[in-house]
Amino acid sequence: MIHIPKAEYSRRRKALMAQMEPNSIAILPAAAVAIRNRDVEHVYRQDSDFQYLSGFPEPQAVIVLMPGREHGEYVLFCRERNAERELWDGLRAGQEGAIRDYGADDAFPITDIDDILPGLIEGRDRVYSAMGSNPEFDRHLMEWINVIRSKAHLGAQPPNEFVALDHLLHDMRLYKSAAEVKVMREAARISAQAHIRAMQASRAGLHEYSLEAELDYEFRKGGAKMPAYGSIVAAGRNGCILHYQQNDAVLKDGDLVLIDAGCEIDCYASDITRTWPVNGRFSPEQKAIYELVLAAQEAAFAEIAPDKHWNQAHEATVRVITTGLVELGLLEGAVDDLIASEAYKAFYMHRAGHWLGMDVHDVGEYKVGGEWRVLEVGMALTVEPGIYISPDNQQVAKKWRGIGVRIEDDVVVTKQGCEILTGGVPKSVAAIEALMAAARGQAS
Repeated sequence: MIHIPKAEYSRRRKALMAQMEPNSIAILPAAAVAIRNRDVEHVYRQDSDFQYLSGFPEPQAVIVLMPGREHGEYVLFCRERNAERELWDGLRAGQEGAIRDYGADDAFPITDIDDILPGLIEGRDRVYSAMGSNPEFDRHLMEWINVIRSKAHLGAQPPNEFVALDHLLHDMRLYKSAAEVKVMREAARISAQAHIRAMQASRAGLHEYSLEAELDYEFRKGGAKMPAYGSIVAAGRNGCILHYQQNDAVLKDGDLVLIDAGCEIDCYASDITRTWPVNGRFSPEQKAIYELVLAAQEAAFAEIAPDKHWNQAHEATVRVITTGLVELGLLEGAVDDLIASEAYKAFYMHRAGHWLGMDVHDVGEYKVGGEWRVLEVGMALTVEPGIYISPDNQQVAKKWRGIGVRIEDDVVVTKQGCEILTGGVPKSVAAIEALMAAARGQAS
């Protein structure tokens, strides 16, 4: 299985500390364990920022970074080894493992944090933390600060400034290294196989969850612990619900099925959407809408390159889709006027994509100084135009109603333009029909 190498975590910490003010401290908690019901826990998923800096997979841990500290700049508070708990819950790194396996300069039991951390904060001018994202941890942080303040009359120096860590850290996360792209390619490869498997299994009479099961099987077989987000398997009119997740309707002959699903490898997401006919053959109307969305996506790819701005790809999809809807008779008027009035939003109501990385909707600003962000090498994003014709839309002929199509791929900006990570899933009408025919043992 492909993983981020340990040396990369060290580089990230050093890069963050290089941007921090001298005589400052950064403090970041691990994700809490989420309870599913009563005493059953959800599968643990580390906080993305914490994971980015440490690769440390356990809960009940806190990262402390102190540039220039003589006894080591990276301190990790974590659970102690405990034979009885490890018998029930699995092995722990402990303090030795935190240093040996995860690169900490120093490590302390998490149960000692109240005694030790105020002393590490004391005398530092600035504290960087993920303020506002974890209210419980914010309360703890203020308690530690108040311990220092209570000793001010004895000469203790509380920090003067509190700064959100997000700005520095999230800008770093926006630029993917070669190692990150390698992991994302692997997540994309497994997810592509899952979509192919679902296409091959597609039959009228199955349920949406039947195809979700095919996805889950391929994800797990490929080594992914979990999907990167709740899989969308939407047949027929459900394809017009953008974040549909019931996944329990019957697949009907003559309907399309839209699947938006991707797995996560080493906390890096993939995000693929494909739309295909349940029975393996597009109707003329389905084909017309599908090929229009595909043309919009191709136009977007051409607008993703260094020095082009974030919104150019979206603008390209809007123009192609609006022009096509006029040609099909679903919109009436001059294309420029329809774009200006946003008439296309009745059919295409979302943006063409989002940042992608450790979070499926990844961190990073889309605008800088009020202007669309200029794309740079290493930025990763999705490209996902769609057309959704509501089953209740009385403004269009009945033959169009209930058709929902989205096509989504993951790309990384390169020096030449962009690399499509998710190209392993058939996308043209002919390729999809041929794949599905072969799966049924038919001549295509």
